[in-house]
Parts: sequence; structure tokens; C-alpha cells
Amino acid sequence: SFCWAELATSDPEAAKKFYTSMFGWSYKDNPMPNGVYTVYQVDGNDAAAMYQGQPGVPPNWQPFFATTDVDASAGKAKELGAEIVMGPMDIGPPGSMAVVKDPQGVFFSLWQGKENIGLTHGGPLNRVLWPEVATPDPAGAAAFYSGLFGWTTKPASGYDTAEYVELSNQGESFGGMLPMRGDMWKGIPPHWLLYVTVADCNERAEHAKSLGGSICVPPRDIPNVGRFSLLGDPQGARICIIQMTGQHAAA
Repeated sequence: SFCWAELATSDPEAAKKFYTSMFGWSYKDNPMPNGVYTVYQVDGNDAAAMYQGQPGVPPNWQPFFATTDVDASAGKAKELGAEIVMGPMDIGPPGSMAVVKDPQGVFFSLWQGKENIGLTHGGPLNRVLWPEVATPDPAGAAAFYSGLFGWTTKPASGYDTAEYVELSNQGESFGGMLPMRGDMWKGIPPHWLLYVTVADCNERAEHAKSLGGSICVPPRDIPNVGRFSLLGDPQGARICIIQMTGQHAAA
């Protein structure tokens, strides 16, 4: 399952100002041998994390997916055509991880938790949820993630014509897959995208702009789900906000 969200940024101090103002997150800096690992929190519950990214790597958000055996999952990912970019490695009491690049070139991480299971903020607002993979090869991506995690998809076929595909874990939808078709995707690499729940999509999008961020996709409705907008933070990392409506509002 999706268990953690991590921002690699070029300017941690500026990013703190943006995300604390956007979502009301507080933060806790944790010194590490090679820098600082910042954990964003809501009412004492972990919401997401951030660290100083490598020079030359564009700022980005990445999802972590839970596994009971990171070594076995990394090995399986490699068998399915992925590249293991880092690890598997034990990072002490919190757990073990590996960074993976799937066969379409999309990065994500595996997490085997020990003392730290990952996200603990499950409230209706300011919560990171719904990882969504944008890929030029939806059939290949579906086969890879199904083989690695046992996820199912809806629709179960017809990926070349579907506008959107839901990802399900043990029968419960938790994320999506967006086929990258058309000129609008030209020059954009395949990627995972994350959503954060907000009370007012229009207001938060304008607030992001006032903080030096950008509105990449203006607020628009998703029928029977809510209203969303794709934003860029001042350093360029992309993240979506979503205002849930109807039965989804209290989810």
C-alpha cells in the first residue's frame, strides 16, 4: 500500500514556508550524517517528509509503497524489468528501503517498516493520498505493478483507449494511472504524482500563487469525486490539491 510521501527539494527552508502555509503543517527537523530529514506533521501525526535533493535533480515528490520484505520486493522488481537505483538498505530502527525505477522510467521507493510504518495523519484535510502514475505505456505499467504488488486495475483491460485507470489493492481503490497521450505530454517524463486534500481548491490554488508557486492546471471538477488543481511549488516540485465532495468528503 501507499505508505509515505517524500519531497526532494533544492531549497528546504523556502519549501518549509510554502508547505506550512499551504497545508497548516508543522515540521520537525531530524539531523542526519549527510543533512537534515524534515518530517511534516499535523496535530503530532506524520504527514510527509522532505530533504535536500541532489544537485541537478529537479525538485520532486515521490511515493513509498509498503512491503513485508524489501529485499524480496527489490529482487522481484528487478526480475520484472525495473532498475534498483539505491539499496536495499537498512536505515536503522525506522526500517529498510530501496529506490526503484520502473521499466517506463518512473521512480518510487519500497519501505519495510520497523518502528516507523509511514504516514499516520489520516484526517480529511491536509492529507497526502492518491498516488497517480503518468505513463506512456499503461499496459506495461499495469503489468509491472500487478506483478510486483498484486494490484488490480479498473478497467482491467483496454489501457490504450482508457482515459484513466484506477489502481486497487486488495479490492480497495487507492490510486490511479494516467495514460500519457497527445502533444500536451511532449517533453514531460513519466512520473508519480501525489494529491493533498484541502477544504477549498480555488482558494488554495490562489494562495499557492501568492506564495510564489504556480498553477499548472487550473481548478477543475472531477465528476462525483471533487475539484482539483495541479500546482508547482516555488522550487518546481509538482503536487495536486483536491477538494473532496459528496461521499468522498469525509473519507
